[in-house]
Amino acid sequence: MSTKNKKVMVVGGGIAGLTAAWELSRFNIDVELIEKTPFLGGYAIQYCCKATDECRQCGACTVEAMLKNVVDEPKIKVHLSTEVEKINNSGRISVDLKKSSYRPDSATEGVIRGYSKNNSPLHVIVDKEKCEENPDAVPEGAVELDTMGFSGKLDVDAVILASGFQPFDAEQKGTYGYKKFPNVVTGMDLERIIRENATVVRPSDGKTAQKIAFIQCVGSRDESLGNLWCSQVCCPYALRMAERIKHKNADAEISVFYMDIQNVGKDYAGFYEKCKTDFRFVRNIPVDVFPMENDSLSMRYMNEEDGLCINEEFDLLVLSVGITPGPDNSDLSGIFDVGLNEDGFFAGMDKLNSTSTLKGGIFLAGTVAGPKDIAASMAHAGQAASEVIKHLGVS
Repeated sequence: MSTKNKKVMVVGGGIAGLTAAWELSRFNIDVELIEKTPFLGGYAIQYCCKATDECRQCGACTVEAMLKNVVDEPKIKVHLSTEVEKINNSGRISVDLKKSSYRPDSATEGVIRGYSKNNSPLHVIVDKEKCEENPDAVPEGAVELDTMGFSGKLDVDAVILASGFQPFDAEQKGTYGYKKFPNVVTGMDLERIIRENATVVRPSDGKTAQKIAFIQCVGSRDESLGNLWCSQVCCPYALRMAERIKHKNADAEISVFYMDIQNVGKDYAGFYEKCKTDFRFVRNIPVDVFPMENDSLSMRYMNEEDGLCINEEFDLLVLSVGITPGPDNSDLSGIFDVGLNEDGFFAGMDKLNSTSTLKGGIFLAGTVAGPKDIAASMAHAGQAASEVIKHLGVS
């Protein structure tokens, strides 16, 4: 069947949404890409490269390349600061869109910047009054957030839900003191620190962090929180980041506190052995954290051998927070009439076809269907695009 007049809506502009949109455009299908924030790329575009003396296959460069592909592709029409209000799925899918209610938590001088040079726009004005007070601080080409977003109707032949995930809120693990002690950070915070400083510094004083602890499974595999799933990405993420830190600062002392280490890919054995020579692994999840006078942190954990308490001081604690269901899953589930599983992720048709749903014309891509790393999200999005193409009868 011809692709003429075939149109697909992709909801979510993270790596899964970008990949699905790009794959569909290769088949000459028009794509309407909906993203509720002012920028494409999601969380994945915020990650820094983890390469040391060789590529660590973290996926950061592939996200950048895919973003550029999408913004340069005329078959893909991007709607930033836009969200789905309702649909009518009788025959062709009629979608009502509205301007997003999303607002960033904070902005320096009233302007926020995209994480990639390929973001368009690159700068967005979120506080007009602040910008009027200091107009010289407003970058050329900045766009006002209030002028962004699309309200209106679209008719499409299929929808791919790729609205992503949200990182676990580390404040829920109060014993670690996140947002209470400045030198307790999450993995995403560490990405920002490295982007801004080119090295790992303590937020409290800007000094280089020499003794660093990574705490795994924060918000994952936690019965007390009801989050029983493994987020899959935390172990490889932490180990790659730790190796990057050690590569840049050979004197850094790094400890990894863990339950067990999940497989980190096809080169797992060799990579893991190198990690074990470069930093310490402690098979124990810490009990609590206390601040010290010098802004360092005293962490208490149990000795694996005799069960006695150990108090150890660190410059910086990095919480490897897990993947949790996206904040819009419940609303989108109601709008598209697609069910969620017991953990709150979208439920696919079955294990063999996790991209199709029981609702005709609605498909899933990426972490909406459960935790995945960048490579797995891209692969899942490619499968979703293939299912859409079959659904449309495109050859």
